Amino acid sequence: MSINWILLIIGGIFEAGFAVSLGKAQNTLGKEKWMWLVSFAICVSVSMYLLYRSMGGEKPIPVGTAYAVWAGIGAVCSVVFGIFIFSEPVTLWRMIFLSTLVISLVGLQIVTPT
Repeated sequence: MSINWILLIIGGIFEAGFAVSLGKAQNTLGKEKWMWLVSFAICVSVSMYLLYRSMGGEKPIPVGTAYAVWAGIGAVCSVVFGIFIFSEPVTLWRMIFLSTLVISLVGLQIVTPT
């Protein structure tokens, strides 16, 4: 696995971080709300930068693949964080569809020439 894939995975995790930050900001007031909004801004910045970096360098990941994987990792992590942080429901169908998304992300990584 190249450094670009590692950067992309970390960027996807930060994408989920900005989604969680927005969710937490919705449920808070005052100074705590602003702390979550600052967290959102930091996560967005780091996430976008890592997406950008993963598409360049010695072994660049194609734009379409990079974006799909970045968004997919963010989606998967957001669901998992939602389950643990916001007590969202865990249902059979939700887990089946989440699993198919993970399988698709792994498949894209396997078939993408880098």
